[in-house]
Amino acid sequence: MADRLKGVLVVSVEQAVAAPMATARLADAGARVIKIERPEGDFARNYDHHVKGECSWFVWLNRGKQSVVCDFKKPEDAAFLHRLISRADVFVQNLVPGAAARAGIASEELRAQHPRLITCDISGYGEAGPYRDMKAYDFLVQCEAGIAAVTGTPEEAARVGVSACDIGAGLNAYGAILESLFAREQTGEGEGIAISLFDGMADWMNVPLMHYLHGAGAPGRSGLSHAMIAPYGAYPVGQDGQIVIAIQNNREWVRFCAKVLGNATLSEDTRFRTNADRVANRSVMDALIKSAFAAHDRESLAALLQESGIAFGRFNEVSDLIDHPQLRRVSIATASGMIKLVAPPARFSSDSGALGPVPALGEHTQLVRDEFALIPVAGNGKKYEF
Repeated sequence: MADRLKGVLVVSVEQAVAAPMATARLADAGARVIKIERPEGDFARNYDHHVKGECSWFVWLNRGKQSVVCDFKKPEDAAFLHRLISRADVFVQNLVPGAAARAGIASEELRAQHPRLITCDISGYGEAGPYRDMKAYDFLVQCEAGIAAVTGTPEEAARVGVSACDIGAGLNAYGAILESLFAREQTGEGEGIAISLFDGMADWMNVPLMHYLHGAGAPGRSGLSHAMIAPYGAYPVGQDGQIVIAIQNNREWVRFCAKVLGNATLSEDTRFRTNADRVANRSVMDALIKSAFAAHDRESLAALLQESGIAFGRFNEVSDLIDHPQLRRVSIATASGMIKLVAPPARFSSDSGALGPVPALGEHTQLVRDEFALIPVAGNGKKYEF
């Protein structure tokens, strides 16, 4: 792990994806992350068992953390958790709304007790409003926020194929926590952060929403094409898969017609002269492109597009990604052995170090309990001092 956040202690009562995404990034940066788990463990440990018996989601999102089992419904465990939080820089939780307050770890109360503490509450729809108590799994929020309505084919809407709401919320939380840590260096005071899955997806929907509000109508679903730009999409290449092209302006269209389609006069055709014309006559234009592409295999067309300065990509399956020449991978340790992961996206000029191991359930319970030991008050075994 890197040491950019060395000395920062994060205590996280977390489960599933969103909060673990945020704290995984913090752990990668060198923060000490103590992950509080129920006796049965984070339920994301059992989403699947595809990675040498480990869960793919859990391996990805929990590297570099310490796992501590804590049943904070019990007074002694509640006291232990408060002891951890009293020494923490950051407290993160993504329990259902109201659960943290019922457990005695409401963020406002914690910050009142510990003014330097930064708290981050992650929820589906926020801590207030009519949707506060709605269950908020990723797919449900994709539908509520309208992102599924602009994803898929004209005939059928689709879920984004990865957990975009959860991942987006985790990254939003990570960025906000870094901002708060920086601000605390100036003010000496912590602050509260509230992140919701819905807010994150609604933010991503700004452009479709503005189109709708200002009279252009909501963008239609267009499969592997762009609803508002053409040609911008996937096209079959002979018998050899698909190529994705993206023409962003008329200069590129002129060059594409002359060098790739082999018909310079096509760029002056009134049906295709501007982007608006090309969108309006997309079916005719697409037929001409498909006819030209049919004469190539994928690699010969890729070479021609590259030589012509046209933006393109290969439409790859998941199996193609494994051997992609740009893919960076790293190895991490788990209880079941070494596992390869895609490397974190940020690259630093200095050495960031190896990623920390994925903890077994409760692996660090005794170590952390000993380090943060509570002292019983004489004469009353149920009360503790810090």
